[in-house]
Amino acid sequence: MLLAATVAVLWLWPSNEFLLLPDKARPVAPLVQVKGGKDPTGPGKIYFDAIIIRRAKLFEKLFPWIHKDATLVPEQSVNPPGVNDAERLKEDLREMTRSQDIAAAVALKHLGYKVVLQPTGARVTDVLAGSPAAKAGLEPTDVIVAVDGRPVRTTSDLRRLISRHKPGEVVRLSVRAPKGLEELRARTVAEPNNGGRPVIGVLVDQASQVKLPFPVKIDAGSIGGPSAGLAFALDIVQELNHDITRGHRVAATGEINADGSVGPIGGVKQKIFGARQAGVDVFLVPAGDNAQLARKYQGDVRVIPVKSFQQALRALATLPEKR
Repeated sequence: MLLAATVAVLWLWPSNEFLLLPDKARPVAPLVQVKGGKDPTGPGKIYFDAIIIRRAKLFEKLFPWIHKDATLVPEQSVNPPGVNDAERLKEDLREMTRSQDIAAAVALKHLGYKVVLQPTGARVTDVLAGSPAAKAGLEPTDVIVAVDGRPVRTTSDLRRLISRHKPGEVVRLSVRAPKGLEELRARTVAEPNNGGRPVIGVLVDQASQVKLPFPVKIDAGSIGGPSAGLAFALDIVQELNHDITRGHRVAATGEINADGSVGPIGGVKQKIFGARQAGVDVFLVPAGDNAQLARKYQGDVRVIPVKSFQQALRALATLPEKR
């Protein structure tokens, strides 16, 4: 009885670590509605890869090998400092929404449609630990829209306005956050490797409002994160009567940016196993470390590293027709 009670406690009690588990890759087409488009009817389809992320029980932490192809990771690699599980899930859903907008813009622009990307600020992608930005309360996905009352539309605006200060001076940041517009203050510091220019310790990319020529709706349900962006963009092209798969079952992962570049993502080991479970032929994955890890577990799946949406299309165009 004592042994059974101990096992029950270990199985039910959550640990301070997380499990990354494979999830079978699924076709994108049922999630996407494009005005004037249609779901592909042939064997060739685009698949997206998601992974299961959940807090490990104490038993799973002690014996992670009970789950095939799982990875045990510390909490800080899943939840940023000061962010709980619920807040992280909300951020993941915001990332998913953004990836859908950018994917539609990139796909339609490639097909020659008029797409407007109106810059709306500098979006925070990372906050350096211990930096003035971290102390001020800036978080990933926040959008900086003004510095000292002057509007920030682009990332260049942000750098220019901060550079007007001397290291040690305080800047006022107007930030569009999930809770609404707020004002934060951060004291600049000198960047040691770039001539001592004033910085606040954030990495940013371009926040944009996307205006499409016709509606594109993507419903991914409760799945969050930006890594399905490449798959969404490819499927939109496929649904607008452009056979890009050449009869192959193609899984794709990667964060897509407004310029069409494809950025790295997490959980690649689980995603290649998810692709294998779905029986896909080809797996498009961000070049670099992501591709190297995917090839380690690729099995019968052909792994193709890509750096951009355009390169992904060229790689698919070179595949032999599958009959």
